Amino acid sequence: MNRLGGLFLFLLSLLVAGPAAAQPHMQVDLRAETASVAPGGTVTLAFVMEPERGWHGYWRNPGDAGDAPRPTWTLPPGWQAGELAYPVPDRLTLLGLMNYVYERDYALLVDLEAPAGARPGSLVPVRARLDYLVCTDELCVPETAEVAIDLRIGRPGRTDPAFDAWRRALPRPLGSDGRFAVAGGRLRLAVPLPATVGVHDPYLYPVTPGAADHSAPQALSRRGDLLIVETDAGAQAEGLRLIEAVLEVGDGVGLALRATLGTVPPAGVPVSPSGAEGAADGSAATILLALAGAIFGGLLLNVMPCVFPILSLKALSLTRAGETPRAARTEALAYAAGIILTCLALGGLLLALRSGGSAVGWAFQLQDPRVIMLLLLLVTAIAFNLAGLFRLPSLNAGDALAGRGGAGGAFFTGALAAFVATPCTGPFLGFALGAALILPTWAALAVFAGLGLGLALPFLLLGFVPALRRRLPRPGLWMERFQRLLSLPMFATALGLGWILGRQSGVDGMTLGLAAALLLGVALWWLGRRQSIGGTLLPLLLVAAAVVAPLPFVRTAEAAPEAGQAAIAAEPFDERRLAELRAAGTPVFLYFTADWCLTCKVNERAAIGQSEVAAAFEAKGVRTMVGDWTRGDPEIGRFLERHGRSGVPLYLYYAPGREAELLPQILTVGRLTALGD
Repeated sequence: MNRLGGLFLFLLSLLVAGPAAAQPHMQVDLRAETASVAPGGTVTLAFVMEPERGWHGYWRNPGDAGDAPRPTWTLPPGWQAGELAYPVPDRLTLLGLMNYVYERDYALLVDLEAPAGARPGSLVPVRARLDYLVCTDELCVPETAEVAIDLRIGRPGRTDPAFDAWRRALPRPLGSDGRFAVAGGRLRLAVPLPATVGVHDPYLYPVTPGAADHSAPQALSRRGDLLIVETDAGAQAEGLRLIEAVLEVGDGVGLALRATLGTVPPAGVPVSPSGAEGAADGSAATILLALAGAIFGGLLLNVMPCVFPILSLKALSLTRAGETPRAARTEALAYAAGIILTCLALGGLLLALRSGGSAVGWAFQLQDPRVIMLLLLLVTAIAFNLAGLFRLPSLNAGDALAGRGGAGGAFFTGALAAFVATPCTGPFLGFALGAALILPTWAALAVFAGLGLGLALPFLLLGFVPALRRRLPRPGLWMERFQRLLSLPMFATALGLGWILGRQSGVDGMTLGLAAALLLGVALWWLGRRQSIGGTLLPLLLVAAAVVAPLPFVRTAEAAPEAGQAAIAAEPFDERRLAELRAAGTPVFLYFTADWCLTCKVNERAAIGQSEVAAAFEAKGVRTMVGDWTRGDPEIGRFLERHGRSGVPLYLYYAPGREAELLPQILTVGRLTALGD
């Protein structure tokens, strides 16, 4: 009776709402992700909904009462608008009625497809009428918004960053179908969800009308990699063969799922209404796995050519005569502090940018050619220091052995090692850094600190284990020659950065970078000459000018060459094209790369670009698609995030009729030629 009474009061509120409808209680605006759309292309629009305080709008399934928004489009001939995409809703119970609502600002996204014959340069009017219901706890008002926007036919330009945040609010495709069964008036669903995935306050929002009783309590339990949901069946449940729903797993994160009629196993370990039990076990396991991956991944970064010379010199500095165990420990801790704090700073900035709506991942700063320019000049300076052109106490072998580096120099060296290591993503790091983006902030920062700890671990062990220090070669003149030898990988790294700069900003940018490096070399030679006799102010000013002066003139080029090797034919990444190939039953090898990713380049040279792989792919009809993330791309950033990655590389293989197979981050020719067997 309470529910019938509530429904009666809801209908009555609609009848008396006329006088209140004069002033809209929901502000509605229509925005486009880009101001232009290519002929035959797609642009995403957003109905931006801002309810007045105390009022709320409704989800696609409003629940026991309410009404979903209904758009009516006025479009030029040939234009097509898709279905509205809704963010995960909130729950509101009034008078025994369960309502699925939004009591906050939100956005409804829709894809608009332009006809292939649209005339470039023309301005196209897009008009829409949105009918919706807006309510308080006591009153409901039907409202209408007339919205409009003009789109230009042409190459899409800069995207609106707000769309990245709105997309993150949408439920993410689960990827695997669940099963459901109806018996004795009860609906039971088995949702495939790995046991390591923590859930907090889980709730199943049914999309299919009549599938579930909205007001009935839901019981959730764990059985291995299945989440079992039990609730009262809806009026239409007996005749259904497919149920669509959204499973909220915590903090507004939802998973869009489909369940087909089938067998559902018995309930498992109960998940409390708050999800605390399941979240504690799953989240703890996920955090520990991510932390372990970050530590081991950071440890492997020490063998990279831009880090190994720095680590080698710092390690050999501990062999200096008269070094006390206490001094060795102090220097090791300072080195580790420099690395860990730098990783935390970069990780914190990454999380802040993502919370502001930017689709960025680890090493995001390398998508800016100005940062590449700074790295080029920094690595050039380190290379010239190792070559003996001038002295940098924390890296110079003679100064380090003489004890002139100290804790301050060790801290600076650690920060330097962490910063120059950011282009690298190798084994273990892909999962760890991807997981960090979906973990709570404190856990994500712990993962970034773990990356720094792994990077600092070899030097920490040398500082705290005297037996390891005793195994190091004794100091001598050979150290100077060894330092000169270590300059070679740093010079190679500088050349690689110059090539990346050319990829990002074109020939002009690369020329500017090489000229700045040449000027920096002259300034450092002058500085080295003056270091022995005093008066280094003017050379230092010239060094500063060589670093700072070119930065305002570095620009991202309008177009960059496509990534990939010539031995294998690859087309640029496009989600629509990927969907077309999969629908046609074509096997697809998809990989994401960036010019600043050393692991990516090694895999492309040693495996992807080999003629054996190209021949095997051609024989099996495997199409190759490549996403180049060198200069940043929100579409690629969102795709990586949906696959649990925060950066490149990512390698996927789509067999006909199957979901993506995640390939290892270190590829071999044999692994690739075996695809499709």
